[in-house]
Amino acid sequence: MTIQTRDFGVMELDENELLTFRSPIYGYEELSQYALLTFETTGDGISWLQSVDDPEICFILLDPEEVGLPYHPSLPSEVTELLGGEESIVFRLIAVVPENFHDTTVNLKSPIVINTEKRLAAQVILDEDQPIRMRLFGAQEEATC
Repeated sequence: MTIQTRDFGVMELDENELLTFRSPIYGYEELSQYALLTFETTGDGISWLQSVDDPEICFILLDPEEVGLPYHPSLPSEVTELLGGEESIVFRLIAVVPENFHDTTVNLKSPIVINTEKRLAAQVILDEDQPIRMRLFGAQEEATC
């Protein structure tokens, strides 16, 4: 399938690789189909979550382990059920990258949770006390999760 992306122009994707959000991204409740874009040049630590239906909606996601964050939150059982089980679950953090890259923040309170095998996803607000905007640079010293 062909999609228009915000950052990369027109891309050809395998429809089987799309993610279906079972619980939407807050503020984007009408959008449920996304492509998770990764590139060899950036490695596995960074990806782009591109809406299939709206080319202007794209989130930058970071793998907390790849960026050195000790991040192991507990998921409510209803979330693991919604996503089809605990196996193949990964967490990704939404990053806000301002003009000054060194002021980048990540949201630890509301991660994107993905069942990589079933291609199901959800944004979850955790019960745990986590920051919504944690600076990425220097985060290793600040992270408490």
